[in-house]
Amino acid sequence: MRIVVAGVGGVGGYIGAHLCKLDEEIVFLARGEHAAEIERVGLLIQEDTGVLSATPDSVTTAEALEGSIDVLLLCIKSYDIVEMLKALEKNITPETIILPFSNGVEHKERIDLLVDAKVLHGAVYILAHKEAPGVIVKKGKVFAALFGDREYIEETALLSSFFKKAGLRHKIPEDIEAAIWKKYLFISAFAALTSYFDTTMLNVYELHRNWAETLLQEIADVAQAKGIEIQDEVEKALKTASSLPEDASSSMHLDFQNGVQTELETLCGYIVKEGKKVHLPTPMMAKIYGVLKNSNTTKV
Repeated sequence: MRIVVAGVGGVGGYIGAHLCKLDEEIVFLARGEHAAEIERVGLLIQEDTGVLSATPDSVTTAEALEGSIDVLLLCIKSYDIVEMLKALEKNITPETIILPFSNGVEHKERIDLLVDAKVLHGAVYILAHKEAPGVIVKKGKVFAALFGDREYIEETALLSSFFKKAGLRHKIPEDIEAAIWKKYLFISAFAALTSYFDTTMLNVYELHRNWAETLLQEIADVAQAKGIEIQDEVEKALKTASSLPEDASSSMHLDFQNGVQTELETLCGYIVKEGKKVHLPTPMMAKIYGVLKNSNTTKV
């Protein structure tokens, strides 16, 4: 089968490198120096436990890709999904399996409106980033991919077999929507707070725990109003933050620091918008969202 990994940063690079172990055609969609370095010497994954070097069958861009796609892993920023799918419209068929690993909780619904394909729910837990062209650094032991869909049981099982053969830890939750919201609960709150206070996730836990607890509760309340029960995850999210590496931060915080486009709308604006829809105030998220939206700096 032809597996295409769109986005070869921290998430896509780590997953894609492991998928290169399979006897399947693996295609990376990447650009610039990163793509050139992968083509030249392969993709290097640096972990605490060692180094993995991987070489895909090909590296190209969405615009240049020819032929149909069997499996498409969307490992890109949420704001790039629409543009990526437009570029791949020529390659996507009704039989294409699409698995989005972008931050957010509404991607399956959005993608279903854009293309005719078999779209699953997906989320991934990982602390990784592109360190240099051709180099991905993964921090700590955290990695777990969650995916599935009640309508596409066989497709979910197929992807599970690929991940198992590649040695990628994964789960197929019975309630995939709730599982995605559990991940979103953590990343939304800590992306917001690390960006707002311009600090790491561990520092947020140690210095601003009351903020973190309040914000997590706001997000859990919005989920509950939408029929998703994740109230028990608030304390678990705090415990997770307390055990992270000292220098671990959120990708949104790093994007703010680097002065590039962020996922502010997906990770913060969405909660404010959905809170209004269900007539549920989200004062802390609204405050953080307002500050970050109207400022080019993460400092307060």
